[in-house]
Amino acid sequence: MVERIISALIGAPLLLGLLYMGGPYTGFMIALLTLLALREFLQIGEKMGIRAWYKLTTIVSAVWLLSLLFGSQEWMMPVLVFWLLIGLGRLALTYPRTSLSEASFNLLAVFYAVVLLSHLYLLRQLPRGLELSLLTICLVWATDTGAYLIGRQFGRHLLASQVSPKKTVEGSLGGILFSVVVALVFWRIFGGATWIRYIIMGVLIGVSAQIGDLFESALKRSAGVKDSGKLIPGHGGILDRFDSLIFALPLVYYGVKLLS
Repeated sequence: MVERIISALIGAPLLLGLLYMGGPYTGFMIALLTLLALREFLQIGEKMGIRAWYKLTTIVSAVWLLSLLFGSQEWMMPVLVFWLLIGLGRLALTYPRTSLSEASFNLLAVFYAVVLLSHLYLLRQLPRGLELSLLTICLVWATDTGAYLIGRQFGRHLLASQVSPKKTVEGSLGGILFSVVVALVFWRIFGGATWIRYIIMGVLIGVSAQIGDLFESALKRSAGVKDSGKLIPGHGGILDRFDSLIFALPLVYYGVKLLS
């Protein structure tokens, strides 16, 4: 418990500080987080008996991040397409030494750990990006907090018993409710959009954050591990701390882009 508190007191201000400074500071943070998350994802795969493509996934991730951070965003989609072709091509040329599950897992590693999480940088670069980034993070935290508090007090019906035996339907609804409430607080403070849009964002993040959490739980359960890593004392790994955020970030980013 003490380790968790100390890690939170150090990690949260560092994350928010680098996010506040924006630009290369946020870019450096995202590059570091995504590459660490990629390593954790691949290590989970190894525990499942899947061979990890460390060199290949790191090279592709580095190209993606360079395109992202240096403003060459027209290269981002081609990088993903080429990565898909490379992965499928390796399967075709080296089958049966390379299995479909191995190729699929390594392809997913880059999309999940690097591409999705790096949307925090894309979100920060938007107009009012700092506000949107903080809103997304706060709504994810509100979802996690609400789900825990309401689930602990009123939880009766299991949400996904095979994945997480402690999560309940009541807790899930509580997480969404907390997310909506915090979204409305942001609306009162910052404005910039109608209250209906804030409620919709609260619901979407409340749902996506919990799905992200359950996905990582299913991943770890498949590998028979408790945590994705040991980097953060008392908390586990990068994926353990950012699993809910990974699913929420792209939704917020593309939602804002489509509605702007």
